[in-house]
Amino acid sequence: MSTPGTEEIRDLVAEGFDQMVDIRRELHQHPELSFDETATTELIDGACGALGITRGFCPTPTGAVWTLDGGRPGKTVIIRADIDALPIVEEADLPFASATEGVMHACGHDAHVAQAIGAARALSRRAEDLPGRYVFLFQPAEEGLGGAERMIEGGVLDDLDASAVIGCHVASIVPAGLVGVRPGVTMADVYSLQIDIAGIGGHGAAYTDGANPLLAGALLATRLDSVVATMSLEGTDCACTAGVLQAGTAPNVIPSHAVLKGTLRTFTPEQTAGALANMDQLLAELTAETGCTFALQTTDHAPAVTNDPGMTDLVRGIAKGVVGESSVLHMPPVSPSDDVSFFLDRIPGCYFFVGAGLADGSSGMHHNPGFAIDEACMPIAASVLAAAAVAAAGR
Repeated sequence: MSTPGTEEIRDLVAEGFDQMVDIRRELHQHPELSFDETATTELIDGACGALGITRGFCPTPTGAVWTLDGGRPGKTVIIRADIDALPIVEEADLPFASATEGVMHACGHDAHVAQAIGAARALSRRAEDLPGRYVFLFQPAEEGLGGAERMIEGGVLDDLDASAVIGCHVASIVPAGLVGVRPGVTMADVYSLQIDIAGIGGHGAAYTDGANPLLAGALLATRLDSVVATMSLEGTDCACTAGVLQAGTAPNVIPSHAVLKGTLRTFTPEQTAGALANMDQLLAELTAETGCTFALQTTDHAPAVTNDPGMTDLVRGIAKGVVGESSVLHMPPVSPSDDVSFFLDRIPGCYFFVGAGLADGSSGMHHNPGFAIDEACMPIAASVLAAAAVAAAGR
């Protein structure tokens, strides 16, 4: 028989839709945080093992690598999916809402796992007619920005000789049925920020010194966006925001120390350097204004997601065969980040987006307690992943 084309792969994926839904909902109900994805890994191993494919080397305690050998000569292609959840209390009214207190799949990684398994299932049905080898890489700790780098440092790529990597992200702000692709810089470079603020504590009823680190931290939070003012790429603004402000132990005690944690998102090295220089200037101004001292640390980092033009053209062509030409969009760069960039910096590839927004507009933003998706996105994503992998393996 001949190599299956996009239409046949789409039909094979559709046959496994119910299983994808079951997997996604099981993971959604039992989410796990970065590097704690033990039950998630067990589910992945069980589902992939049932397909008769081969478990590969995985250097991290959680996560998994499974391989499918085609029956014809060809190249090795990686299909990557992230698997971790977020420390968010779910507010969506779902029968499969999170049963784990304070943890939620608020970014769609549950769907990413289901989609990759759906692609593996479809390709395993025609393994003897496929070119090359297919590596299904389930990566832990994307949200913590450590999983991809730790897998690579542990040698996950060393013996694969992979020629391409493909992945996708569901997008709750885009209607289901659409696919977004873009060559070049697609998602932002990211640094996590920690700023330690030192001042002078005292009694809340008789405080006169003025070097109040809590107030200084609040001022800093309101001015962080100034460090990236005027910075953008093709109309998409860079971002610098605060997510944590920790200070104080009692309502009548002015603390002597505060910590602000945030994120910096830029698109080019020049923007990153400029933003950090602006940050130094801002902290100097706040030191003079508040009497407190500020110590900046840049911690977790992932480079910008940069798609290979040739692989992007390949994925775009496959996507047109899955959803139709009018439903494939040339997307702008986006300010969120993803550590799939560590793989893309080493292997040519494409990371694309699949619309997942509910038709009634109730999906909510990513990282929001009300986040929800239209599960009709999953067979679209799985079909593009699987058919693009076959095309890349046969080039």
